[in-house]
Amino acid sequence: MNKKLLTVAISAILLTACDDDTKTVEVIKEVEVIKEVPVQEVTQVKNVILMIGDGMGPQQVGLLEEYAQRAPNSTYKNKGNQTALSKLAAGGHLGLSMNAPHGATGSLVTDSACSATQLATGLAAGSEMIGLDADGNKVATILEKAKAAGKATGLVSDTRITHATPAAFAAHMPHRSYEAEIAEQLVRSGSVDVMLSGGARVFVPKSTPDNAEVKAQLDALGMPSSVYKKSKRGDETNLVVEAKEQHGYGLAFDKAQLSSFEGEKVLGLFANSGMSDAIAYKACQQSNSCTQPSLKEMTVKALDILSKDEDGFFLMIEGGQIDWAGHANDAGWMLNELLKFDEAVEAVHEWVKDRNDTLVVVTADHETGSFGFSYSKHERPEAQTLSGDGMYVNGVAKEYHPKFNFGPLAQLDKLYAQTGTFFDILAEAAPDEAYENVSGPTWKATIEDMTAYTVTLDNAEKVGQSVYDDKDATMIPAFEDFGDFYVYAKEDYTGKIARAIASEQSVVWGTGTHTAAPVPVYTFGPAGVTKQFSTMQHHVDVANKMMTALGLTE
Repeated sequence: MNKKLLTVAISAILLTACDDDTKTVEVIKEVEVIKEVPVQEVTQVKNVILMIGDGMGPQQVGLLEEYAQRAPNSTYKNKGNQTALSKLAAGGHLGLSMNAPHGATGSLVTDSACSATQLATGLAAGSEMIGLDADGNKVATILEKAKAAGKATGLVSDTRITHATPAAFAAHMPHRSYEAEIAEQLVRSGSVDVMLSGGARVFVPKSTPDNAEVKAQLDALGMPSSVYKKSKRGDETNLVVEAKEQHGYGLAFDKAQLSSFEGEKVLGLFANSGMSDAIAYKACQQSNSCTQPSLKEMTVKALDILSKDEDGFFLMIEGGQIDWAGHANDAGWMLNELLKFDEAVEAVHEWVKDRNDTLVVVTADHETGSFGFSYSKHERPEAQTLSGDGMYVNGVAKEYHPKFNFGPLAQLDKLYAQTGTFFDILAEAAPDEAYENVSGPTWKATIEDMTAYTVTLDNAEKVGQSVYDDKDATMIPAFEDFGDFYVYAKEDYTGKIARAIASEQSVVWGTGTHTAAPVPVYTFGPAGVTKQFSTMQHHVDVANKMMTALGLTE
């Protein structure tokens, strides 16, 4: 309660007699009256910023926090060992959210398209659909409703702008795989002012790689050949030109172009497919040679553009490659992706920390990989002598000797130090993707070159063990466990690498796909808005709470 001091003037009439004349004297007294006036709680905001760490379950958050707080060489030491996510939690509210296809007829586990659709619409959705309800009907998303209400809108991702998560906020398709058609809807709908990501391959004509005229046209627009090198369209539609000439978008294709951009609408396409992974980003940062904008830089630019709209904005930011690393069972890559995402969260926190008109929601669409640190019998620790007075049994001194290896903190630094993803290891060991023909010594040397771990020859030889897949008529990895949960054919040889170094990393994985684990929901902003998220909920509830906070309910 705020206390306001109210000053009340009290008039008193005093009558006196002097020489039979009556005089009236007015005396003014000021009395301070203290009255408690309730502060009006803020329950609605002008802006909503939704950040999605794709695949970022509680286990992944735990990895990030362990690294930040306890890695011997943590890069957070100059930040008080505090992540941006923990700053949001300390200054806001923290809850959990279920995320599977909602309702009695749904499923146990979600994919990114369904989960993002539920976050975007507040309605149950089916697996792998984009912007549709469970019956297949087109439904307005929070982004589209915000645009209809006169607000600015934006989508940022380090994957592809047509990938499942960003697509679900501004497109409507029966399946996430229709990326060329999703690109058309994004450009032509007029619902998104700022689009920053990769995925140029579905924006350029089918003939682009062999069409000198088209390449010259794209060159003139400033698009590097590395961005337009391949097309995945089935026609000659040039959505890049269309976006500029027919729909009023400015264009950006690299870090410098985005930095210098001035305007209200921008289509930024910075890679042919997905943008650079976090390990490559770490390397180019160290050498000051980055040509793509980082997730943080895209976020800052989006905020700069959208915040100029006096009516407010809705912005979705995705750290999408946390999920890709999880699918690959690649803990080192995943840690670096979490650091990249937290860097963007830090930028948002800096922008919003002194405001009272913005809701920030940070969550995940699902957990990927069933990741976890685990104790083992591998390299059991040596006995130690401790000086404490509790180290005696019946008067006899005993050594401190745990029976199992509970994982040294040095593992955190080793994971961070990884110099290539598991996909880089596959590409180095077998450029022709004939992984079954790679020798054990080659796997051993390549893995040890890009990670901080030593691999036994026996474990290395298991990486390339394969079986013939009748469906796809190709060789696929042979798993000794959970083989049915590795569904991406040759890509899943990364899971075999994970098993080769699992004991060295103190890391276990349960799947190459997703799990149904509840995911964290961080909220920051006015307490009257954020406190409702501090509970167990479902993503449809998260969506509806965001829409209510933004004043978009019907």
